[in-house]
Formats: sequence, structure tokens, C-alpha cells
Amino acid sequence: MGNADLRALATIREVDFAEIEGSVVAVDAHNWLYRYLTTTVKWTSDEAYTTDDGVEVANLIGVVQGLPKFFEHDLVPVMVFDGAVTDLKADEVAERREQRERAEERRAAAEERGDAVEAARLEAQTQRLTDAIQETTRELLRLLDVPIVEAPAEGEAQCAHMAATGTVDHAGSEDYDTLLFGAPTTLRQLTSKGNPELMDLAATLDDLGLDRQGLVDVALLCGTDFNEGVRGIGPKTAVSAVREHGDLWGVLDARDAAIPNAEAVRELFMDPPVADATSTPP
Repeated sequence: MGNADLRALATIREVDFAEIEGSVVAVDAHNWLYRYLTTTVKWTSDEAYTTDDGVEVANLIGVVQGLPKFFEHDLVPVMVFDGAVTDLKADEVAERREQRERAEERRAAAEERGDAVEAARLEAQTQRLTDAIQETTRELLRLLDVPIVEAPAEGEAQCAHMAATGTVDHAGSEDYDTLLFGAPTTLRQLTSKGNPELMDLAATLDDLGLDRQGLVDVALLCGTDFNEGVRGIGPKTAVSAVREHGDLWGVLDARDAAIPNAEAVRELFMDPPVADATSTPP
């Protein structure tokens, strides 16, 4: 389900930092880091983040730029790293790889014609979390005494689980899938200037007149990172259809439609691979 679709359905409000100070936040580390990584590459000379042997570690600049926002507002970040990629996400991973490759081709063309601004913009789009970036990020976080949790699979699912079980106070991600994975509250805009946003699962379900399973069914009808949606169904139509027909299967039957991997994706959102994390700060 696209971010725009979930944004249209989620109940979100801006909060002052004073309202959430003292909170422990399970941060989707890959999502958080990627945003700082792309910004650093776009606006910083590569000489500043390239080692003598040619390894690019723009992530180290990004980490030290991003962490102060937590510390300045008395928030404790717990960085949650993705584990194994589920087979259901193979198509999404392949599409992202193709997008990077296309951006790389356009970047090379921009450099050849001397368009430095466009080349910098496209270089940011080609970034990926390499092994070197992953390892050096973890090492720097450990040196700074920032807690790290290794998720067995999706980092967003692990963040949601930690928030739902009370291990942390909130999940933290710029994506919206934490809502589908069951995070009671998710802090957004932690990589932006200004106040954060608080996305509330209970309020969302109440406003939509759905339970969490119904919300997941709505997401499947619109399409997620793990499945194609049903043509012609947007978020508002999906909500109405699930209310009318009871669940995903009722909607599919009524429309004579199918989602080939629906059962597996539904189960992934409702019962994802997660691990108990008890070593985070109180």
C-alpha cells in the first residue's frame, strides 16, 4: 500500500516535543539512515565521506547529524535493523534495484553533459545500504551507547512489536507500515525540521470503523510492498468495500477478483517474524 494511501486513512496529529520527552522510540534504522544518507550524498562533497581506499561512508555524517534531534528532546532511540528479506518482497526489491540502475544511467549522462546539480540529485537516488555502511553504522552507534536491536525480518514489524508489548513507548518510522504491523503509536518526521507527528492506530481504527484485520484487508486491496492491489480500488473504496462485505475474501468474491498471495501477506502483517527485545533502556 503506497504511503499516500495510508496517509489518507491514518489518524495523525502533530505533537510538541514536550509531550513525548522521556520516551523510548524503536526506530526503523534502515528507513531513518537512508534519509540521512541520501541527503548527505546530495549536498556534501564526496571527499568528506570517502575513505583513503575509496569506500563511501556518508552514513557516518548522517548518523551524527540525525542523533542530536533525539538527545536534544530527551528521547531515547533504539535502532532496529532489518533482518532477512521475506520472499514476498522479492519483486519490490528487484524493482528498487532497477530504479537505482536507471538513476545511475541518468546520473552518468548528467555528469557527461556537465550538469552537476542533476548529477548530485540522481546520485542520491542510487544510494543503497552497503555492507560497509551497515557495519560502520552499527559500530558508531555502539560507540555512542545507542541501543541496537537486530530484527529477524522486517524492521518495521519489530518496531511495531516492541511498541505493542511496551518494550518501548513508540515506534519511529517515516513509512506507514508500522500501522499495519500493529504499532499502537508511531512517531514520524523524526528526520525533518519542526515537530514530529504521532500516528495513532486505535484512533485510526475508530475513525474508519474497522478492526486491525480490516485495515490490513484494506491495504491488500490497495496494494502493499508484498502484493499487487485490485485495479480500480483506492483507499476510500477499499474501506467501504470491507465494511460492506466483511473482509478481504468477501470483497474479492463480490468483484470476481483475486490476489494470488493474499493469505501469506495477510499473515505477514498480522503475525510477522519478530523477537522479544528486553535489553533496551527502561
